[in-house]
Amino acid sequence: MSWTYVTLLALLTLFVALSLPPEADSAAVLSSTGNAKDPQVPPRGIFMKEADASHFFRRRTRRGVKSQDEISAEQRLVLAADERKREFHEEKRNEFESYAEEEHDEQNERTRESTEQWREFHYDGMHPPHEYNRHTI
Repeated sequence: MSWTYVTLLALLTLFVALSLPPEADSAAVLSSTGNAKDPQVPPRGIFMKEADASHFFRRRTRRGVKSQDEISAEQRLVLAADERKREFHEEKRNEFESYAEEEHDEQNERTRESTEQWREFHYDGMHPPHEYNRHTI
């Protein structure tokens, strides 16, 4: 039962909001020719039609020619993103290499210890230990 009241209240609020008349029929846009120091001069080109204001940022079509500034800005963004990506992957690679090196060193140490234990266990006393029987290379 409460869902019905909530739904009815939401629909009523939506109806009231949509039935109110819009407050303005045009949008204000700053003029580059206006003088901020001289307020007595009536501003020119401040207001534009509602249709022009709604399509202000869509003037250039997708196939339209971009300015050199836009192209340069996009290239700078792409290069910065590539640099961040490269640094991230380089850092991850360095971390992995140091991890792999530590793991390799630990494995060598474990192998050396187990080999040493095996030699001590199997040493029969007839031959000198392996450490003293090394051949020079």
